Amino acid sequence: MPFKFCGFADEAGKTLAEQIAVTKELGWTGLEIRLLEGKNFCDLDDDTFYGAYDTINANGIKVVGFGSQIANWSRPITTDFQKDVDELKRNIPRMNRVGAKLIRVMSYPNAKEAPWAEWDWKKEVFRRLQKLAKIAEDGGVILAHENCNGYGGIGPKQALELVAEVNSPAFKLIIDTGNTTLHDQCQEATWEYYKQTVEHTIHVHVKAGKPGPDGKFVTCYPDEDPVQARIFGDLKKRGYDGWLSIEPHLAAAVHAGQDVVDPKKNAAIFVDYGRRLMKIVAEL
Repeated sequence: MPFKFCGFADEAGKTLAEQIAVTKELGWTGLEIRLLEGKNFCDLDDDTFYGAYDTINANGIKVVGFGSQIANWSRPITTDFQKDVDELKRNIPRMNRVGAKLIRVMSYPNAKEAPWAEWDWKKEVFRRLQKLAKIAEDGGVILAHENCNGYGGIGPKQALELVAEVNSPAFKLIIDTGNTTLHDQCQEATWEYYKQTVEHTIHVHVKAGKPGPDGKFVTCYPDEDPVQARIFGDLKKRGYDGWLSIEPHLAAAVHAGQDVVDPKKNAAIFVDYGRRLMKIVAEL
């Protein structure tokens, strides 16, 4: 198989033991870290962070990337920029120590109340991401922008505009294979996003969507969404040998306030999701 597999295992369990357990049950050797006991890894003190990493490493698991809060759905354009600068600078030494090159970012949602004019909004998004990319470049890591929230999450045109304006080898794209489907309520929108941005894509988050009983798109397993196999097949043809990182959003979704309430159920969903993904890839 050309791909390697990992996931945001905080959707399976809050504790590190639970996250490691599902990763090992799938036979995977990678973990994309985000939350530990409800707190973002990027906010942990050094002793707690490196203690967790030592445990991950002792289990033969690689930290693939950091799911940061930088410019994400919780930090609109009105957020103090220093907050993101501090988070990035705090975590670059950690990334270099654990061997993780990617830190997931977004691109500052506009303010909900009194939103900025589009030109002012995107100009400030560009300015902030240019500065963050310079810090990342100097630190030897990559800002990986996800098609989720913020200016670059609107569509492929805006994502490509970000790439051009930031203009840095330390700024690349993540495609989440379900976000555009869910945002636009159309599976083909994800395929169009993928086709237009793939040349700048460095990492893949696997999420899937299908129409629910009322016609509104909802998250689903990857084998229930035909665009998933189409994307993976094209990535294979292109020689992509990176990670496919699952983010099911079936029983837990951080941004929507859906916490892990039944670790056993969540773990079973996570493992089933991972196995279905591997089956799709094996059949390509």
